Amino acid sequence: LKLYVNRVFIMDDAEQFLPRYLRFIKGIVDSNNLPLNISREILQNNKSVDNIRSAVTKRILELLSNLSKEKPEQYKQFWNAFGNVLKEGLAEDFNNREALAKLLRFSTTNCAEQTISLENYVERMKPNQEKVYYITAENYSAANNSPHLEIFREKEIEVLLLHDRIDEWLVAHLTEFNGKPLQSVAKDADISGIADEKSEETQKKNEDEFKSLLTQMKEILGDKVKEIRISQRLTSSPACIINEQNALSSQMQLILQATGQSVPLSKPILELNPEHRLVQRLKEEQDDIRLADWTHLLLEESILAEGGHLENPAAFVKRLNSLLN
Repeated sequence: LKLYVNRVFIMDDAEQFLPRYLRFIKGIVDSNNLPLNISREILQNNKSVDNIRSAVTKRILELLSNLSKEKPEQYKQFWNAFGNVLKEGLAEDFNNREALAKLLRFSTTNCAEQTISLENYVERMKPNQEKVYYITAENYSAANNSPHLEIFREKEIEVLLLHDRIDEWLVAHLTEFNGKPLQSVAKDADISGIADEKSEETQKKNEDEFKSLLTQMKEILGDKVKEIRISQRLTSSPACIINEQNALSSQMQLILQATGQSVPLSKPILELNPEHRLVQRLKEEQDDIRLADWTHLLLEESILAEGGHLENPAAFVKRLNSLLN
């Protein structure tokens, strides 16, 4: 922004008048409340600057809101260019968080392009749906093909696909929208609300039927997992891993590791699909060595499906080749 006082040019790049997440904006600020001899040091501690900054920010967000409603194609172009920058505002600007949340656009399981707003999502929610469901991943393909989405697709429940790096920070600061909490489908949350009574009865039956197998597999994996249990979210994949509700997601762990930061260790929960042929065969497996190999393989496959990295890829390949013979 260029700063003018009473139409007299003062300085270029008056960054004090805009938050960082609006750094793509160019314009002019002409004030009657600032002295002509104002310096950058005075700007940092001036109440009039705070008032102008607040007014300019709200004005820009209003313009973007009107653009999104009146000219959606132009807003789509804007979002493709500056959407990731605008997302930073959810962490930086608490006062305008609601206005910013309405400007966000996402891909979903029903739409590959980032054109769906949270308002659109809430309007299309199922009558009994109480949460805004989302999944984070390294890219669109990984998100769209995640095994965590299987039950949601079967029930025709739309899920937001968050595949930009900044989305991990976004959901850490945007926890609800219009009274609807945001819930990761890759975390340990109660999803029984999307299942019918028949499914709940089947779940209890499967837990009893596979109790012995789960105990054996937990003994094999030991501290590698926190728990092994029967899944309610899988319909075609044999297994998946989920994180505890308050644990860092797999993507956040990878991001922190890439920046050289230490990551707190959290053990995943391994879920099995009782309807899958492989899991059913494991229940009858009498060979302890083969059972151990299959158990490790299911965990490693689930980690790869999450976009994670294996501690010992060579052992995974060796185990896979052995079972294929």
